[in-house]
Amino acid sequence: MLLIPAIDLKDGHCVRLKQGDMEQSTTFGEDPAAMARRWVNAGARRLHLVDLNGAFAGKPKNFAAIKAILKEVGEDIPVQLGGGIRDLDTIEKYIDGGLRYVIIGTAAVKNPGFLKDACTAFGGHIIVGLDAKDGKVATDGWSKLTGHEVADLGKKFQDWGVESIIYTDIGRDGMLSGINIEATVKLAQALTIPVIASGGLGSMGDIEQLCAVQEEGVQGVICGRAIYSGDLDFAAAQARADALNG
Repeated sequence: MLLIPAIDLKDGHCVRLKQGDMEQSTTFGEDPAAMARRWVNAGARRLHLVDLNGAFAGKPKNFAAIKAILKEVGEDIPVQLGGGIRDLDTIEKYIDGGLRYVIIGTAAVKNPGFLKDACTAFGGHIIVGLDAKDGKVATDGWSKLTGHEVADLGKKFQDWGVESIIYTDIGRDGMLSGINIEATVKLAQALTIPVIASGGLGSMGDIEQLCAVQEEGVQGVICGRAIYSGDLDFAAAQARADALNG
């Protein structure tokens, strides 16, 4: 079970949002590269970056901070990034710069042709982020709820060659209220590619529940507010996950 620390970037700083609201941000660090090093030193085997300004602007806005993180952690630690990735040139720029995975969210739903082209051009590097509420997919920074069922879109994207799906329950994100295990497992069972859980991780109990369903296809979990607030000790949680899953 991969525990993947999230580093959310806003104006070059590390922040956390509540339920995707840019007005409800808490700054946790001024130096993103140092934050990345902190999590790697604590045992992280992958990092999850979000360019928050980019997500809202529709184009990269924190490239300098992302570059500094990639330089800091080197090639041994895969880094995945989402936020504002809307064209193939941006993907190429990031991958050439050392990024392992690019996460496509809203654009995957609104511009499926772009996702298809990205999977063709950059096979093995594309992850789709599906944000959902009550089983329906949301887009545009969670402001719009679509009629699409999560599993239906997941299957379509799987066929196109997506590497994995990050599934976020937007009702729980940043709230420390627990992962929506049932919905995550349901999606994982419907797919053959891995699913990464996201939204609501709050305790060691959540980690234990996720480890129990790893064989259903749940590859990992994004660790956000809980590891910054101190509700969850990252190093202890990764050690526990390793012990449970051998």
